[in-house]
Amino acid sequence: MMLAVFLLLFLLKAVDGESSETVCSYQDVLKYLNLSKNNELYSMTRPVKSYKNPTHVSLEVLLYAILDVREIDQTFVPYVWIFTSWQNEHIYWDTNDFCGIETVSLPIDVLWKPDLMIEEMTEKDKSPQSPHLTLYHTGLVRAQDDQVLVSTCRMHVYKFPFDIQSCNLSFKSVVHSVKEIQLVRHHNSSHVTELVGEMMRTQYEWLFINMTVTNKTVNMFEFQQDVMIYTITMKRRPLLYIVNFLVPILFFFCLDLASFLISDSGGEKLSFKVTVLLAITVMQLILNEILPSSSERSPLIVVYCIGIFSLMLLSLLETILVMHLMEKDSASQDSECREEKKWIACICDSSADETSTELLKGSSSRLTKESHASDELKEVVKMLAVLLNSRKEKGKPGYWTRKYILEDIWLGIVALPDGD
Repeated sequence: MMLAVFLLLFLLKAVDGESSETVCSYQDVLKYLNLSKNNELYSMTRPVKSYKNPTHVSLEVLLYAILDVREIDQTFVPYVWIFTSWQNEHIYWDTNDFCGIETVSLPIDVLWKPDLMIEEMTEKDKSPQSPHLTLYHTGLVRAQDDQVLVSTCRMHVYKFPFDIQSCNLSFKSVVHSVKEIQLVRHHNSSHVTELVGEMMRTQYEWLFINMTVTNKTVNMFEFQQDVMIYTITMKRRPLLYIVNFLVPILFFFCLDLASFLISDSGGEKLSFKVTVLLAITVMQLILNEILPSSSERSPLIVVYCIGIFSLMLLSLLETILVMHLMEKDSASQDSECREEKKWIACICDSSADETSTELLKGSSSRLTKESHASDELKEVVKMLAVLLNSRKEKGKPGYWTRKYILEDIWLGIVALPDGD
């Protein structure tokens, strides 16, 4: 009798063990929930027991890398991780009935998922989408996806390259109103900024500052929708532009100032200034390829380049004017030299004629006095001739200076007899 009872208990334990092993699988959970790709009941409509109940979708976005910021076409290319979760009111199982199984991975096409979109996205993400969802025994559904977004971002380049840019990523449903889908968040802006700072890997030329999260309800064509906006604020690293752009332009300007020390007699000064001006023009063409053409105000760096270009242009015009005057001086030197000799000869002849005439008419005392004055006048003429020859040896006076020299000589010669 005892042996029969023992055998009966052993058989019951074996049957219980076999039954527990048969239900401890994910397939049994799916069979219990009647989930399969052929069953479209769970994937067609919003998973609520009453249509008046809104579906609360938790949305978390983390910035993993800043891949590119294109100022010329005003686009922002970030690499983000998107975490979404929502409650499916039709799904529940007891973990005790299935050996403590709490989660099940499902294909993304089996269950309904919120139709979230990003308003600023201009290109469809080409990276493969995550193929699975995670289903919890309480009915919570979680989805995780990483995307490379190409979104529009209005750039403010007035302080380029010391600018700070803020780009938005606005998430909303495509067809559901605020009464059907409501976006919620579990982390505030400071926590999200801290998480992004810890996981940030690549920032390119931009330095991440913070990330803020705001919710608002918008009215689009009399259709209210809940929108969650993630604002990414970043600062440009200006060192590259300072070293490769601002400093070279300043060096070119210093070279242009130093060119004033070059002699004006040859053409080296003019060609040097033209070369430096062309170098500044090339730098401006490079700047034109960087900055967007639709900026509201002219950036400060453009004003900086135009100011230096204008100063160098005025310097070039000044050099051209000076060389023109010097060329005019050189062309008139021969005629002026002949004019000087002619004036000296005329002075000598007139003085000799006057002296001889007065000697014939005057008395002997007057004759002696005038002859003495004539001798002094000849000495002055000789001194002026020596002075002019010395000036020619040292360097001939210019066209504009020569006018004043000849006037002084003439006034000195004319005033000599009167003073005597």
